[in-house]
Amino acid sequence: GDAGQGRLMPGQMLVSPGGGVWRWDGYTIRAGAPTAAAIRLRQRNRLTALRAELADAETRAAQAREASAAAETADRDASGAEQRARQSRRDAEQRLERARVAATQLRAQAEGAAARFQAAEQQVAAQTPEHAEAVRALAEARAAHATLPDLAGLRGAVDHARAALTAARAAEAVARSERDTMRREAEAHAARLPVVAREREDWRARAADAAGRLADLLARRREAEEQRAALAAIPAQAAQAREAAEAALAEADAAHRGAAAALTRATALATEAERAARAAETAAGVARENAVRAEAEAAQADHAWGTVAERILERLGVNPALPEPAEPCDVDAEDKARRKLERLVKERDEMGPVNLRAEMEVEEQERQIAAIEAERAEISTAIAKLRGSIGHLNREGRDRLAQVFEQVDRHFQALFSRMFNGGRAHLALVGSDDPLEAGLEIYAQPPGKKLATLSLLSGGEQALTALSLIFAVFRCNPAPICVLDEVDAPLDDANVDRFCALLDDMVRETGTRFLVVTHHPLSMARMDRLYGVTMQERGISRLLSVDLGTAERLVEPRLMAAE
Repeated sequence: GDAGQGRLMPGQMLVSPGGGVWRWDGYTIRAGAPTAAAIRLRQRNRLTALRAELADAETRAAQAREASAAAETADRDASGAEQRARQSRRDAEQRLERARVAATQLRAQAEGAAARFQAAEQQVAAQTPEHAEAVRALAEARAAHATLPDLAGLRGAVDHARAALTAARAAEAVARSERDTMRREAEAHAARLPVVAREREDWRARAADAAGRLADLLARRREAEEQRAALAAIPAQAAQAREAAEAALAEADAAHRGAAAALTRATALATEAERAARAAETAAGVARENAVRAEAEAAQADHAWGTVAERILERLGVNPALPEPAEPCDVDAEDKARRKLERLVKERDEMGPVNLRAEMEVEEQERQIAAIEAERAEISTAIAKLRGSIGHLNREGRDRLAQVFEQVDRHFQALFSRMFNGGRAHLALVGSDDPLEAGLEIYAQPPGKKLATLSLLSGGEQALTALSLIFAVFRCNPAPICVLDEVDAPLDDANVDRFCALLDDMVRETGTRFLVVTHHPLSMARMDRLYGVTMQERGISRLLSVDLGTAERLVEPRLMAAE
């Protein structure tokens, strides 16, 4: 075919049994070369296969979605069971904590009563020797008064014993002096006797009162012991409930782990299915693009062939579709065809060289696309894991916030009623159903008033309500040291007394040391130790401290001595 192509006349072509074509104008088709129709057929077959693969991938993706939905349902059920188990565990721990607090309060009351009874016994024992000593002195004074000599007898003795006048007068003077002294002592003892009698009656009344209190305290102690015996079984019950809750929690955790594993597998299957679907969609898009490109190239080739055929027919007068010309062409037509061939070759040369690296560049671009798709899949997986972690953290945050909010609200209600000697108050989350996004509103109702928000209360009521909320939060998580700066400034004397009583209770219940910055005399009088700055000399400051407990212990003996 190559050897005979140069001898062909215009309009002639050679065709081999293998499908090779050699045309007179230099156009050549090698045997076995794919034609546009064959390429379109292969592309159509490939498109059909890709569509089948896409349908299979969509089926697998639907199955994966169903498995994912089932896994999510199981996860929600497991989360609900876990939440119920945690709630029951929290309820049991709260009951146990209330029982412990009640037992601690009863023990503290019993210890305080025992201390007060011991102090009363010590005071009675201290007054008994003084009373005995006063009775003994009174008896001695009376005996001495009875043994005094008769004054008339002494005068007779003086008349009969003039010789011993000097000695008798000296003895008389001594006797008078002793008599006066004993008389003064007797008068003092006589004046002291009613006081001692009244004190004795007072101490008897105190002793009777102390005995009554002791009996009351013993009865309360027996009641406390009975309550303690009744409450002794509660920790065991709480422990059993806690064990049951832990077992339920373990089962819920196991179910949660199984559901999480199923969800992970379903997510992996869904990811693979989505990846296969994307790959199939990409391949189908490429196939569609190749088909459209091939059809466009075929249409362009048909258009170019029609244009060339028209030009050949116009310039040469020969129809290229005919197998052979109707009559031989002349030399001019052959020259025209040769010039056209030279022009076409020149145009082909002007188009430039063929890019031999096109396939390599295409492969490199495909590798980059595959790497980008892999990174995209990894990022999607990381995003899904991050969203799952965020959801878990949000659930845990909501649970903890709800638990702490309930504790703070309970303490706030109790402290508010205590600070106001009645009334009621509560906390509420407003603005959103999500606790993490909701705001906090304080509703308070002092005695004799309507329920209102914090902003509608007076300044002193707002201060007491704020103190109740602060100490409610502090009770949930007490610290060893707490600093209060001028918190009693907007309070009157009665409210300051309530505030100081609340501080005393907090110290006994939590063991916290409070550092209070204040200028109120009632607050300073209720403190254990005072620190202040004084300026004895101009320009020189000095820090002073007073231990009020030690000062009271030093002052009490002096007062008793003065009495």
